[in-house]
Amino acid sequence: MCETSWQVLGKSKDLTASSKLNMALDEADAVLIGVGAGMGAADGFTYSGPRFTQNFPDFIEKYRWLDMFQASVFEFESLNEEWAFFSRFVDLNYMGQPLGGSYLRLKELLEGRNYHIITSNADNAFEIAGFDQDKVFDVQGKYNLLQCSKGCTPKRFNNEGLMKDMIEQQQNMKVPDELIPYCPECGASMELNRRNHTDWMVEDDKFFEDQKLFHNFLDRNINKKLLILELGCGYMAPQVIKHPFQQMTENRNNALYMTVNLKDYRIPPAIRERSVWLQEDIKELLLNVQKEQQFTKKKTYETEY
Repeated sequence: MCETSWQVLGKSKDLTASSKLNMALDEADAVLIGVGAGMGAADGFTYSGPRFTQNFPDFIEKYRWLDMFQASVFEFESLNEEWAFFSRFVDLNYMGQPLGGSYLRLKELLEGRNYHIITSNADNAFEIAGFDQDKVFDVQGKYNLLQCSKGCTPKRFNNEGLMKDMIEQQQNMKVPDELIPYCPECGASMELNRRNHTDWMVEDDKFFEDQKLFHNFLDRNINKKLLILELGCGYMAPQVIKHPFQQMTENRNNALYMTVNLKDYRIPPAIRERSVWLQEDIKELLLNVQKEQQFTKKKTYETEY
C-alpha cells in the first residue's frame, strides 16, 4: 500500500464545497460512493411530511404514526392490513417514485470515472437514472422483491404485479385473503426483501454476484488513490456504510474520506487528517458541481478555439 497526499486537503480552507468535491474527484484514481437516505431526501423522497400524510391518511388517523420509518416496523393487526400498507409503500417508494435529479447529476459527475456505489436505500433510484447496475450494490435489499419471513429458501421473488393488485383491491385498509403472499417452499408468510433489526435478510445469487463485483472493485484499486465519498449516510444503520468507510480510510493510507451531510457526525481521530466534511444540501451541492464543470468546459473550449 502506497501513501499519497491529497492536494484538496492543503487547499481546503480556500475552496467552496463544490470545488472541494470537484478537485477530489479529479485527484482520485478510483471513487467509492456510499449513498444513504439523505440522498433521496435531498430530492424530496422523504419518509415524513406531506409525502407521508397524503398517502397514508387512514393509517395515520388510526395509529398516529409520525413517519414511514415508524410505520414500516409496526406490528399490524393482520396480514391483510399489513399488506394494504406495504403495497402502497412499495408503490410510493419504488414503482411510482419519480426520477431524482440528484441521481442524474451524480451519474453525469461519475461518467468516465473508475467508480462503484454501495447503497443502503432499497428503492429504484439508480435504475431509473440509468446507472450501470454492475456498479451498484444494494446491500440492504430491494422493495420490489419478497422473501420468506423464515428464510427457508435463498430466493427472492418479484412483487410488482402483486402490489398493483393489492392497491386496486384493498378496502378499509385491508387486502383480500387471496392476495396475501406465502412462501412456496415452506408456507410461511412472505415479507419485503429488506434487512431487519437483527441484520438479517434473504441474499440470493444476484445479491452475491453484486457483492462480488463490489469487493472486486475494492481489491482492484487497493493501491490506487481512493476517494471514499459518503452521500447522506447517517446513524440509522452506521454498520452498513459509515463505519466500514471510516475503517477502510484508516486501513488505506491512500484514501480520502469525504462525507456530505448537514448533520455533524463524529469522525474518528485516526482519520480526521484525511477527512473532509461538506456541510451541504446534497441537491444544491451537486447542482453547483455541475455548474462548475460546465463553466470549466466552456472556458477550455474558448481557449482552444
